[in-house]
Amino acid sequence: MQALAELLKSLLKIGLIGYVAYDEVHKVLPQFMPLLDQTPYQIMIFAGRTAFWIFLKCAITIAILAAADYVFQRWQFMKKMKMTKQEVKEEAKMTEGDPQVKGRIRALQMQMARSRMMDEVPKADVVITNPTRLAVALKYDADQMAAPLVVAMGAGAIAHRIKEIAAENEVPVIEDKPLARALYKTAKTGQPIPENLFQTVAEVLAYVYGVKRKTA
Repeated sequence: MQALAELLKSLLKIGLIGYVAYDEVHKVLPQFMPLLDQTPYQIMIFAGRTAFWIFLKCAITIAILAAADYVFQRWQFMKKMKMTKQEVKEEAKMTEGDPQVKGRIRALQMQMARSRMMDEVPKADVVITNPTRLAVALKYDADQMAAPLVVAMGAGAIAHRIKEIAAENEVPVIEDKPLARALYKTAKTGQPIPENLFQTVAEVLAYVYGVKRKTA
């Protein structure tokens, strides 16, 4: 079908150009007979003028046909390049990855990070809660740390699990709603606590160490 369409277009172009040339020749036909009485120079001028107009009109016709063909070819190319919705989805999967697979990977990464975080809870010095929804586990070593470190933090079920692990390993759990909320909003797991909370956390740690000494 493509070859047939190209053949028809070529025949149409030849036909139009031939018609333009024929029309110009047909216009000057009545002037051919008087040429018999003209000099060779006059005949050459007439022939040159006629040939010029035939060439000019054919050139204009070819230019118009070329422009129209360019527009058609571009439209046809853009039409072929258009993809269906399914093709767009498949290309997105190939370039960005399958959303389901990426979601599964993220879930596994979060699960592994949570597992590592829970392993750090037994090493904490204190767990601060609000007391039902939030839990933040802190660790401090004066010889190695410039500030207390957040080793675990979570809300809801994660907070409940942190408190369970703390109880199993005899890590003190202190209820302090404002401090728990401030730590949860501003601190990050694996990072030192914000500087503006140093004093409050120091007081909590001092209390915890005092209780431990009395217990000992």
